[in-house]
Amino acid sequence: MPLKMEPLEEPQLNLTPMIDIVLLLVIFFMVGTQFTEAESSMQIDLPQVPQATALTGGPDELTIEITREGTAVLDGEPVDDTELAARMQAAAERFAGQAVIVRGDRSIDLQRAVTVMNLVERSGIRAIQLALQPQQAPPNGP
Repeated sequence: MPLKMEPLEEPQLNLTPMIDIVLLLVIFFMVGTQFTEAESSMQIDLPQVPQATALTGGPDELTIEITREGTAVLDGEPVDDTELAARMQAAAERFAGQAVIVRGDRSIDLQRAVTVMNLVERSGIRAIQLALQPQQAPPNGP
């Protein structure tokens, strides 16, 4: 009895679901773009308040660097203790959660680092961090 051989069916790629997804994405982005344009084109007179506070997060940390000579450097310029205290006070008034990083050369006097940290703390800033570098482990020799 002879066997009937049917030709094998070639696999087919069904593109219909992919086309549906692409069209949905196109529609989504078109509608989203329309809302953005509508919002920016409205002429609205916003209400006013005596004191407005920002709704976004706080500013970046301030970095105080103490050089080998003991000079405090804030925003790239040397400052004396009086100016440093005034600028820290102003930063604390602008944002209550202001953070300060103190970076000091390892050869400075501990008293100088403590004095700078005390100036920052007296200004009302409580988030004070010391910048440190992890010590390199000695290589294991034979």
